[in-house]
Amino acid sequence: MILDVVSIFPDYLAPLDLSLIGKARRDGLLDLRVHDLRDFAHDRHHSVDDTPYGGGAGMVMKPQPWAEALAHVVASGADGARPRLVVPGPGGMPFTQAMARELAEEPWLAFACGRYEGIDERVYEHAAQDLGLEVSVVSLGDYVLNGGEVAVLAMVEAVARLLPGVIGNAESLVEESHEDGLLEYPVYTKPASWESGSGVTRAVPPVLLSGDHGAIASWRHQQRLERTAARRPDLLHPSSALTVDDLPVSLAQPSDAAELMTLQRACWVSEARANDTHDIPPLLESAEEVAAGLREWQTWVVRAGGRLVASVRTRSKPGDATVWQISRLMVAPDLQGRGLGRALLAHAEAQAPAGTAAYWLNAGARSERNLRTYRKAGYRVQPGEGAHPGTVDLLKPRR
Repeated sequence: MILDVVSIFPDYLAPLDLSLIGKARRDGLLDLRVHDLRDFAHDRHHSVDDTPYGGGAGMVMKPQPWAEALAHVVASGADGARPRLVVPGPGGMPFTQAMARELAEEPWLAFACGRYEGIDERVYEHAAQDLGLEVSVVSLGDYVLNGGEVAVLAMVEAVARLLPGVIGNAESLVEESHEDGLLEYPVYTKPASWESGSGVTRAVPPVLLSGDHGAIASWRHQQRLERTAARRPDLLHPSSALTVDDLPVSLAQPSDAAELMTLQRACWVSEARANDTHDIPPLLESAEEVAAGLREWQTWVVRAGGRLVASVRTRSKPGDATVWQISRLMVAPDLQGRGLGRALLAHAEAQAPAGTAAYWLNAGARSERNLRTYRKAGYRVQPGEGAHPGTVDLLKPRR
């Protein structure tokens, strides 16, 4: 990736020679070039600012030095390439992790570090219309800094660390704060029990020492939800507060078909990956076919915050009224691991009519996570292939 930064304080960017970003530069992963805006001002004092038209306090950065500096940056590209121009400023769109990922996809970024009251507005127009640049004004936060250099330091680090090879262990990027809309869970290291010197002994949560990876994943997810709710409730959709204690289950309506189709596809992508096939009905059905299923099955849905987040459908097995079929048990991926699926499965079983002798389920033969859940709920895999290719049937006697 190529990075160009234009500033009247080029030494401000010296920290980008340190740590992992500095190493990435030395390894050739980043080509970072810093330009002094005053080199493009031609009066005796190399002035880059003047008083604002219309009056007011402060000074405004003049257009001509910026025009020349940006033309110099653009001219350094090969084969007509153009950088994306990022201008830090409190009046811009918020800089987020999602934006960092978007910028990390760009081969070439240029940053314009404004100062004083900002850059003459005509520079933005010139950059977009005359130089053909995509211009993004980006705010680091809802506060005002003396200049754009601090924001560029933060943005470059946030973007560059996402580039392949910059972070040694790429897996460490997966569960970080903001990667999926939640803050990161608490982390601990040795010793397991620590006395801080104040007479208080603090221990690592026992679940982290249990070796039960499923329990650890569930604990971490819950911690992320609680931490986000406490520190950044604005990040949470109301559905994130859903718990098994008060599961709002209702019968699906024909108008739910489109949302059910969307939920199916979100939930069965992982099943397709686990079973090495995309030839799975929930991934292929149209909204009309899902609507037809609502007429053939009793379908239950869970809504939270106006969002359809879970569903299951039931019916007596055709040709054998003593068997209660349970199908399409699904929970939105961001709410999985909280017991909602188990609670919804219990609800589905409770709908079985009198005379039911057994509950029936069908699952992908290699869907280990789902199969573990069903086994814990008392289901047993039946011999041979299931009702669909690549699947297994599971039965649970009704007690």
